[in-house]
Amino acid sequence: MPPSAFFRPVRPHYRLGAIQAGFLAAIFLMLGFVAPVAAQQRVTPETRSEVLLSFAPIVAKSAPAVTNIFAKRIVRTGDRSPLFNDPMIERFFGDGFGGQFMPRERVQNTLGSGVLVRADGIIVTNNHVIENTTGIRVVLSDRREFDAKVLLTDPHTDLAVLKIDTGGEALPVLEFADSDSAQVGDIVLAIGNPFGVGQTVTSGIVSATARTQGGVSDYQFFIQTDAAINPGNSGGALVGGDGKLLGVNTAIFSRSGGSIGIGFAIPANMVRQVVESAFSGGVVVRPWLGASGQAVTQDISQGLGLARPMGVLISNIFPGGPADQAGLRVGDVILRVDEREIADPESLRYRIATAKLGGVAKIEIWRDGAPMALTMTLRKAPETPPRNLTKLQGNHPLTGIIIANLSPAYAEELELSPGLTGVIITEMPRRSAAVQIGLQPGDILMAIGSDKIKQVDDVVRLTQTPRNVWEIRIRRGDQVITVRVGA
Repeated sequence: MPPSAFFRPVRPHYRLGAIQAGFLAAIFLMLGFVAPVAAQQRVTPETRSEVLLSFAPIVAKSAPAVTNIFAKRIVRTGDRSPLFNDPMIERFFGDGFGGQFMPRERVQNTLGSGVLVRADGIIVTNNHVIENTTGIRVVLSDRREFDAKVLLTDPHTDLAVLKIDTGGEALPVLEFADSDSAQVGDIVLAIGNPFGVGQTVTSGIVSATARTQGGVSDYQFFIQTDAAINPGNSGGALVGGDGKLLGVNTAIFSRSGGSIGIGFAIPANMVRQVVESAFSGGVVVRPWLGASGQAVTQDISQGLGLARPMGVLISNIFPGGPADQAGLRVGDVILRVDEREIADPESLRYRIATAKLGGVAKIEIWRDGAPMALTMTLRKAPETPPRNLTKLQGNHPLTGIIIANLSPAYAEELELSPGLTGVIITEMPRRSAAVQIGLQPGDILMAIGSDKIKQVDDVVRLTQTPRNVWEIRIRRGDQVITVRVGA
């Protein structure tokens, strides 16, 4: 089982204050880490600040802005055997053979947390907390309850923005921190509603930054913490020592489902962008690089003359895209974006995605054994040609499938290489002929017979002509596959 199988969504510059400084001073005194002259004797703490560290001031400031979220999800269950879901069985016996096993519906209560980020009742939480739910209910720290409506969902980041009607009352909020300033060792608090026991605060430190192997969202770039995070903490706050929102707790690494001290939070800089999108069109639009590549390994770094493995080796550039216009070439290595080091494709994607649309990014690259600086204008991916979702009709092997044009915007949305063009299969009926011949959603149609496919209209036209043998060429990942089937 790959390590990513253990990553689970959890359900539902740091400055010390006077109290923290006193605590550290007390620790140093008690452990004998004092000036050399006094190193030979123990000193008894004499004040409360020397013996007691309390996060109470931070909690008092932060906790009122953290909410509990309750919702209901309709779950379909039944006793029908998976055997009857097999297309071959249904082809001979039909749905009626297993129809006696009627699926049933039951209500499943979901649980999570949220963070008030605007005084007029704007709350951010995890998308998986409210996905496919009805009747979302928000409970404030003072136990008042409100119905909530969804303003925006962004499955790519696993974030959602909710709104409650405060009747004009200004609610306490958490101010966004600059998550890029987080350093390993910084003290953090996790606030949420684990296991539904009620609002709970746990403490820890930042264990790592820029974690990109979580596997729980499309934009994998997390703050890791050892503060206890459990089911029900999803959408809750990760608060820094300054009382600001450092991140939104979203997942844990666990084999049992409980906390083992490895938790992950979506950085506040990403959260801020999603919240702002809810009030600027209601759709998240991110800058587009227009290039893709691979992480630089030890062997690649040695071959390129880099001192150590870092950056992204560019292998594909979309003609006319931002990277192309900035002068990036295949074979270049992107080392930094706006002076932030790039470790792998995930961190590059995060840095571009959280940059300001319409602004300019400074790109440091490695080319021909030397560093070079480029400037790239940040713009959104174009949807040209339009996706033109079309369901194919007629008597041919592709009947019933839904196809669409691949544009840079759609390829970015589907997390495909920016250089891919053509027509992609988006959906297909479970009992379709396309399934029987081995096609899958995500396959890119390249040709039918000797005719190349560039747009949806080409597929519609080519499937209207009867053929004795259908030869269909597709691209699946890095493979090109040809399927032949008789009429």
